[in-house]
Amino acid sequence: MEDQQPGAEAPPVDVVVFAPTPTLTVTIEEVEGAPDIHLHAGGQGVWQARMAKLLGSSVEYCALLSGETGRVIGHLLEDEGIHVRSVSGHAASSAYVHDRRAGHRDEIAAAPGDRLSRHELDELHGLVLREGLLAKTAVLSGAPRDDAVPVDMYRRLASDLRSGGCRVIADLSGDRLEAAISGGLELVKVAHNEMMASGRAESDDPDELVRAMRSMAADGAKAVVLTRGAQPALFLDEDNVSEIRVPELQVVDEHGAGDSMTGAIAAALAAGESVETAVILGASAGANNVTRHGLGSGDADSIRRLAALIEVAPFDEGRQTGPIEQASPEDLARKAKVQ
Repeated sequence: MEDQQPGAEAPPVDVVVFAPTPTLTVTIEEVEGAPDIHLHAGGQGVWQARMAKLLGSSVEYCALLSGETGRVIGHLLEDEGIHVRSVSGHAASSAYVHDRRAGHRDEIAAAPGDRLSRHELDELHGLVLREGLLAKTAVLSGAPRDDAVPVDMYRRLASDLRSGGCRVIADLSGDRLEAAISGGLELVKVAHNEMMASGRAESDDPDELVRAMRSMAADGAKAVVLTRGAQPALFLDEDNVSEIRVPELQVVDEHGAGDSMTGAIAAALAAGESVETAVILGASAGANNVTRHGLGSGDADSIRRLAALIEVAPFDEGRQTGPIEQASPEDLARKAKVQ
């Protein structure tokens, strides 16, 4: 784990993830009637970085790490093979404690962390800009508290990185997303409920969501991926709209699916894949993640095999999409063998 220091040269990584304040997660499971306690680095950006690393990218995580929780987070990320570039702070980083012994998540305690000071913000902006321009692919992610960093920081980062030739992907919501779009983005990943909450879409009607996606493209997003829960994701690229149809898998934990999708998209773009190929891999990573307890986790070979089963179909505007066809594990295995 390294603080931001001038002059230290290192080979550029494939993907830089900016998430200003990661979270220390403490999860209580049960094994043979006894508590089983797990400590992990967590939060949106961590799950994205973890998936990009799983799929073969070298990943750098840029954030503020402070207090006891921050030090633990940094060491946990480094242990996963995610390189950490951090700005030191004076307050505690974010943390939560969840109890899953009953088969679902019960929150025992949560601390969202603190806002960054002006000095910390300046240091962090410079750090992300330097590392992102070297990597050429960057992901902008959120924080547990909305006011951790000023909204305009996302616009500045998107604009500055893009001006330097960096592909910028945003997985944000609300004002932070709007600010990043105004700075210019290679791709936006957004959920349908976030699209409605932003005021861009009045309902979850597919045609209304597509209209909202087109408005994002007009405002600065080259491509838009919109997830819709169990319904096929919608993908807008160069004015063409498609459905990304994924075989339905049995859900163990839906948390982290969208972040897994974003991390996989970033890894594929950094590897030189087309935007469509990247989105297909992202959809596969998100689907694979819901079959597991670990957030941002998965099996790289399974993700790539599942990607071969994903259908990209033109979206027929004005036509309601039907339910997803249920695919059994036997169906998936049979289809995978003939690819």
